[in-house]
Amino acid sequence: MTDADLRIGVVGAGGAVGRVTLQLLLLRGYRNIRTFGSWRSAGGRIGDFEIEEATQVALGAGELDVCFFSVGTEASRELVPAAVAAGAVCIDKSSAFRLEDGVPLVVPEVNPERALEHTGIIANPNCCAIPLAMALKPLRDAVGLRRVRVATYQSVSGAGSDAIERLRQERPEEHELRMDWPFDGVEFDEEVKLREETRKILELPNLPISATTVRVPVMVGHAEAVWVETEQRISPAGAKKLLTDAPGMQYEQVPRPSKAVGIDEVLVGRVREDPTVDNGLVLFLACDNLRKGAALNAVQIVELSWRGATPRLLRAVRDVGASGG
Repeated sequence: MTDADLRIGVVGAGGAVGRVTLQLLLLRGYRNIRTFGSWRSAGGRIGDFEIEEATQVALGAGELDVCFFSVGTEASRELVPAAVAAGAVCIDKSSAFRLEDGVPLVVPEVNPERALEHTGIIANPNCCAIPLAMALKPLRDAVGLRRVRVATYQSVSGAGSDAIERLRQERPEEHELRMDWPFDGVEFDEEVKLREETRKILELPNLPISATTVRVPVMVGHAEAVWVETEQRISPAGAKKLLTDAPGMQYEQVPRPSKAVGIDEVLVGRVREDPTVDNGLVLFLACDNLRKGAALNAVQIVELSWRGATPRLLRAVRDVGASGG
């Protein structure tokens, strides 16, 4: 079977991430695509595609090879097993399966080999865990990681299409910082996700990670300030070179979300020494959360898991953006 023959389903196709997923698939030459959504959106259209209702029956009919899920956790828990039972490989963007034993949590530039270990489900990580893991991997490999602290500045598109519309309708004086995730009295759910998922991706289950997550009045593009303590000393210049050379990373003196929108790479910059701790570094990241933070990462996962992670493919997937796809 060639890539063009793959029978692909995009579930949640009408949402912010689903639309980008569909766009990327078309840019990469995939054509045998079906789009699915809720009963409310069923019968509508996205370009040339009619939206079908996402049900266990429709997804479990055995007519799909690959399914991308960009729906909520409850919907994923209901629908993904039906698609898997019918033989589809499912890439799920929700948090439903990310931390389950036996379910790979994959960033192709960090742990591509894990994509081959699935039993039907591959989890697509949190939109901030993806760029954070990409930045930490070269440091982990070169000098080891002792401790990580991170503060995020997350755009409203991470909260979905309704949040985008609310921001569009707000007057500038109404803009404010928000923390709109479930709260357990100590941490927001997003902070727990960022810590636990980064540990799983890097395969460092005991790495101390402290996160503070904030929603900012920006349409698209997440940013992260990261403080890293390494096991061995590395100069800011050495760290800058590692990060610049890392797959999928692009150095920018002052990374901004606006510069990250529409590109495949994670922007990294402001690399400097943290004089308050031994072996301390500070850096800043910006990433298109709908693209590499979600849809592109999922498409790359499929390209790994379906074809097999040959050296040539790994190089192709890691050469993010080389073809503009």
